[in-house]
Amino acid sequence: MELAQAVTPAINFDVLQDNLNQTGYNPQLNTLGGIVSAFVPYVFGLAGIVLFLYFIWGGFGIMMSHGDPKATAAGKDRITHAVIGFVIIFAAFWIVQILGLILGIPQFRNLF
Repeated sequence: MELAQAVTPAINFDVLQDNLNQTGYNPQLNTLGGIVSAFVPYVFGLAGIVLFLYFIWGGFGIMMSHGDPKATAAGKDRITHAVIGFVIIFAAFWIVQILGLILGIPQFRNLF
């Protein structure tokens, strides 16, 4: 028992109690802009995941078409739509970055 007490560090309960009293309130989430800024990185990440899954779905559709022209065209359309979506997301990202640089708004550049 003494060995376990010697090896185990003491717990500072005052620090633990101070951390338990914090509410997690974030003053930046008071405005609509703050809320949108908090969610934008997650939206872009989710868009990337959906893009990847759409590519997989289109490729799988082409592979499983077995030469059927309609199924092959449907798979190609899915891949085309995924590429168009990627271009839109990519353009939106860079438009926001360039506008932040031109207008001198540092919050735009730190969104992502």
